[in-house]
Amino acid sequence: MNTAIYQPASDLHPAPYTSRYVAAGGLQLHYLDYGTAGKPVILCIHGGAAHAHWFDFFARSVIADHHVLALNLRGHGDSEWMRPPAYTYELYVSDMAEVIERLGLQDFVLVGHSMGGLVSLLYQATHHGRARGLIVVDSNMRMSDTRAGVLRDIGARHGTRYATHEEFVRNFRLRPAGTTAAPEIVRHLATHSGRQLQDGSWVHKFDRHTYAQRNGLDGLPFWSRITVPALLVKSDRSGRLGPDLVADVGRLCPQVECVEVPNSDHHVFLDNPTGFAHVVKDFLNRTT
Repeated sequence: MNTAIYQPASDLHPAPYTSRYVAAGGLQLHYLDYGTAGKPVILCIHGGAAHAHWFDFFARSVIADHHVLALNLRGHGDSEWMRPPAYTYELYVSDMAEVIERLGLQDFVLVGHSMGGLVSLLYQATHHGRARGLIVVDSNMRMSDTRAGVLRDIGARHGTRYATHEEFVRNFRLRPAGTTAAPEIVRHLATHSGRQLQDGSWVHKFDRHTYAQRNGLDGLPFWSRITVPALLVKSDRSGRLGPDLVADVGRLCPQVECVEVPNSDHHVFLDNPTGFAHVVKDFLNRTT
């Protein structure tokens, strides 16, 4: 396993983007298009309870050479919520496949973080021929029934409401705790993470049923179906990708590489944007 260099980020600015919608799964799904058209595509998939703006700072580091897109999964960000609620890994994958087809994406690199990493793994294992590379970032490869049950319990509770957007932003925190992200990055995410209800109050911009309906899934066997170049990105502080799990992935998918990004926790590309961009660029330059 290699270790990335760390250099404190300076002059942090999110990438400019165009807000777009695409129909998939009977819903209007939202995505961010950072440009630049005509260059090789990177499609980014966020984690649970997150949204596409998680990739704003990463996009800035790669748009000179790539056309970067970030999709909001159903029930997340500015994508439509499902009624009655329907949120499973299989449905997320089905939506992704339809979006990729509608946008005509081909020979792209798929980047998935946390839950989005597991969704991306399932997509690549079951939809061959379009993506040419897979990058999975600090994902729990085995969503046990016990862990899924904990998330379902969280989803069954009412979330906190805030009287104003300013109050929402002031109280916004990245979860799990332990992030090393710069305050300006956290504040930027906070400004994009609130949804105003009809009574004027503000809540987090994701349907809590996405937690309430979380299902258990063992993603490890799907690695045996991955034939494209693949990269596992882990942090030095998160325990999601332990050495035994990394070894199991390597046995199933011999071409996979694993890189550790220092001074980062679960939100690797927010905690250490420079280190994350370094390992991704190196992987892309060598394999795609």
